[in-house]
Amino acid sequence: MSIFEPNEGTLVVIPSLSLPQDELRRITGARCYEERLLFLILTLRRPGVRVVYLTSAPVDPAIVDYYLGFLDDPREARGRLRMISLGDPRPRPLTEKILRTPGVPARIREALDGEEDAWLVPFVVSEAEERLSALLGLPVYGPATALAHLGSKSGGRLVGEEAKVPLARGFADLRSLTEVEHAARALGDGRLMVKLNNSYSGLGNAVVVKDDRPLTACHTSFSAADEDWTTFAEKIAERGAVIEEFIEERPLYSPSALARITPGGAYDVVATHEQILGGPNGDVYQGCTFPARPEYRAEVGECAGRIAGVLAGRGVVGLFGMDFFAIKTDGGYRALLCEINLRIGGTTHPFGAALLTTGAVYDPGTGTLRCGEQSKYYVATDNCAAACLRGRTPGEVVGAVRAAGLDFDRGTRTGNVLHLLGAIPEYGKLGFTSIGDSAEEAAELHRRTLRALCPTP
Repeated sequence: MSIFEPNEGTLVVIPSLSLPQDELRRITGARCYEERLLFLILTLRRPGVRVVYLTSAPVDPAIVDYYLGFLDDPREARGRLRMISLGDPRPRPLTEKILRTPGVPARIREALDGEEDAWLVPFVVSEAEERLSALLGLPVYGPATALAHLGSKSGGRLVGEEAKVPLARGFADLRSLTEVEHAARALGDGRLMVKLNNSYSGLGNAVVVKDDRPLTACHTSFSAADEDWTTFAEKIAERGAVIEEFIEERPLYSPSALARITPGGAYDVVATHEQILGGPNGDVYQGCTFPARPEYRAEVGECAGRIAGVLAGRGVVGLFGMDFFAIKTDGGYRALLCEINLRIGGTTHPFGAALLTTGAVYDPGTGTLRCGEQSKYYVATDNCAAACLRGRTPGEVVGAVRAAGLDFDRGTRTGNVLHLLGAIPEYGKLGFTSIGDSAEEAAELHRRTLRALCPTP
């Protein structure tokens, strides 16, 4: 089973952001992130595939047309696509709205039209997704909530230890600020990183410069702008946390890996990426480049494979990501596991978009995407934002990209694939993946597109 290359059957896509809502509110245009999985419309290139896609608010028809335009026969493919909107833009997880809105499960069943070969494809699996799965009688392409702890910061350290993957020195499963304080003393003075068990995009992190004073008196930089020790301590008590030494080595790189596990227990690593990070501590996800640097690509892939093997043995199913640090040593580069994200993440949609538009195949030997003899590379961002975009329609921006010669060329299989288009009118924000035949070509295309869409004064 692969959500990227299904041979037949129906994908019921539930892009619900069933995540900590306090952190979600910090992301500009968060509701529009329900559109990040629209690349799955491209799976309709297989004639035996159907897609049912649910959203809180209607998706602009121009956005749907944009994705269908990548296919050989958009009109025929549209007949196998069903978009279902709840008409409810309130800031609440989509799956909860589905369960609470009378008639929506019946609309999903109607869209399935008796199809037995169907499964739910959620952004993340929570108890809400499991309730919907039971209600519809459909399997979930994702890890059971009973295994969710394996994707927490504490669980990631335990899995890493079992997989014999290097980790930063630290302590896991801390349940109070007092426990974090004791662990900090054991690690010693200097910079330390405190991470909430269940957070994303780096927004649940704090960097502390530890000295002989209590943590709350030490200089602290929270990745979230409105955080302080009072609110952070409450979240530690609620979610748990880990504390680790802050990696001071420079240069320091932040690669990641994407892997999948089938319901039968087979597993493989499908991509490595270089993360583009920002924020006050340089740990908030902004985008990525594919593939990871050649100096440590194989090392990251090998560590990711060992982790995937451990998780497969525990019964995990679906796509998931792993973040690493790459540190230069006398003998080469060493990869340290940073965290495991048991869900679809920020690198999933760029990879899926590149795979499905180019028709490439991932080559695990080289860690690259291959179209015959040609390798493909890309740079992706979720954070192209400019005041000049606000108030424009998705169709206008798609047209502008096309007029500038920056859209995707089906002949060369290079160019841009846009996403988050629904965030343009209100927030002046979108994302895009720039695909080239070399890393340099992809990077230059990305720079040209940023200049065209987000000009600096």
